[in-house]
Amino acid sequence: MANKSDPFSLRLSKETDRLISAEARRTKRSKGAVVEALAEEALKTRLIPGIAFRGEHYDRRAWVIGTGLDVWQVIEAHKDFDEDLDRMVRETDLEPAQIRTAVAYYARFPDEIDEFLARNRVSLDELTRQYPHIEVTYVDVD
Repeated sequence: MANKSDPFSLRLSKETDRLISAEARRTKRSKGAVVEALAEEALKTRLIPGIAFRGEHYDRRAWVIGTGLDVWQVIEAHKDFDEDLDRMVRETDLEPAQIRTAVAYYARFPDEIDEFLARNRVSLDELTRQYPHIEVTYVDVD
């Protein structure tokens, strides 16, 4: 179980409570869990402007506003470019500020992004074990 702070009371406006209750019902979570997730995301977007979140509650991902890319995807590309910002800007559609935003988010929340990076690094053998019903087709790229 995650470390939790001491409890405290929170009084919401009727409209906010209505919205939180609806989200709790929709996602089958407690109102407290909904408020905590929303607060965390709001604080992260204030800490790192240019970041937003998308995906269902069980798979929320930080993404870089103005791109179609999640932060982990920008970081993976940044590593593939040997962290050479100028080359990455020349060879992609990303702006320097977008890359710096993703790098700043990664620096502040590395465990979160590393989890997504690890999910993407599953070997073909592991994927075949997980999904034996899927046919694998090899394409020669030469």
